[in-house]
Amino acid sequence: MAEFSILKPALPPCRVVPGLVLTAALAAGAAWLTTLPWLSHAGLGALTLAIIGGIIAGNTFYPHIAIHCDSGVMLAKQRLLRLGIILYGFRITVQQIAGVGLRGVVIDTLIIGTTFLLTCLAGIRLLKMDRETVWLIGAGSSICGAAAVLATEPVVKADASKVAVAVATVVLFGTAGILIYPLLFTLLPAVSAAQFGIFTGSTLHEVAQVVAAGHAMGAEAENMAVITKMLRVMMLAPFLLLMGSWLRRRGPRTATSARSFPWFALLFIAVALVNSLQLLPAGLISALNQLADLLLAMAMAALGLTTRFSALKQAGAKPLLLGLIMFCWLIAGGGALNLVVQHFMA
Repeated sequence: MAEFSILKPALPPCRVVPGLVLTAALAAGAAWLTTLPWLSHAGLGALTLAIIGGIIAGNTFYPHIAIHCDSGVMLAKQRLLRLGIILYGFRITVQQIAGVGLRGVVIDTLIIGTTFLLTCLAGIRLLKMDRETVWLIGAGSSICGAAAVLATEPVVKADASKVAVAVATVVLFGTAGILIYPLLFTLLPAVSAAQFGIFTGSTLHEVAQVVAAGHAMGAEAENMAVITKMLRVMMLAPFLLLMGSWLRRRGPRTATSARSFPWFALLFIAVALVNSLQLLPAGLISALNQLADLLLAMAMAALGLTTRFSALKQAGAKPLLLGLIMFCWLIAGGGALNLVVQHFMA
C-alpha cells in the first residue's frame, strides 16, 4: 500500500479518465440531489447519496462498462479517498484532536480488541466458518473496513474469493451504518454531538462511511468522528504486526510481515497542525475544503460501484450473518464501551 503515491496512477491517464468521469458525475448528481427540499429534510447528504447512487449503478449498468472504468474507479476509491481525508484536516484543529485525546485512543483500542476476538469466536466456534474469512471480516469490522481487509490479506494469505466476500460484507453493513447512525443520533438527544461523533468514529467500519454519517449529523459530530476514526486507522499497523507474529508462531504457511502503514492518517494530523497555525488565507482554505468534498464524494461513488451483491450471494448466509452479528455488537457493545470510558475519562 503505497500511501505516499496518492495521485500517481499505475496506468496511463487514458485508462483512468473514464472511471474518474463516472465517479465525478455520480458525485455531481449527489450534490444536485441535496438541493431538493425533501431529501435535504431527510438528512441525506451528498456523501450518503453518492454511495447509494454508486451501489445502484454498480449492481445495474456498471458491470457492462467496468472494463473501461475500473482503473479510474479504483483510483478514486483508494487514492482520492486518502487525499480527500488528508485535505479534510483543514477543517480540524489541534484543540479538537486534544479533545479526543487519550479517551479516543482507549475507546479505539477496546473496540478493536473486543470486536476482533468476538468475530473469531462467533465465526469459528459458532458458525463453523473457515478461519481466513473470519479473520478478514474481523479486521474489516474492527479497524477500517475494506482497507483493513486488503491490508490483512497478505498476512493471512487468503484466497481472492474470501477477500471479496469479506470486503462485500463489511462494506454492506458499513453502508447501512451511514443511514442508521444519524437516525440513532436523532433518537438519543441526551448524547452530545461530540460524544456521538466519538462513538461513530470508533465503531463504524470505513473511513468514508464515518465521514458520510458524521456529515449527516453536523460539523461537531463529523469532526470528532473523523479524528477518532483516524486514530483507529493508525492502529492498523500494530494490529497487523501482532497478527503476523501470532500467525508465524502457529505455522510457517501463514508467516509473513505486515507491510502496510496508513501514512495518510499521519498526513491528516500534519495538515490539521498546519491549519491550527492559521497561516493560509481563508479563501484558499475554503477552496481546499470544496476540493476535499468533491474527492470524498467521488470516493463514496467508487465504493458503491465496487459493492457487488452477487459476491455476497455466492458466499451464502454465514458471512452475512457474521457481519450482522458484529454490526449489532459495534452499535450495542461499542456504544456501551463508549459510555463507560467517556464516563470515567470525562
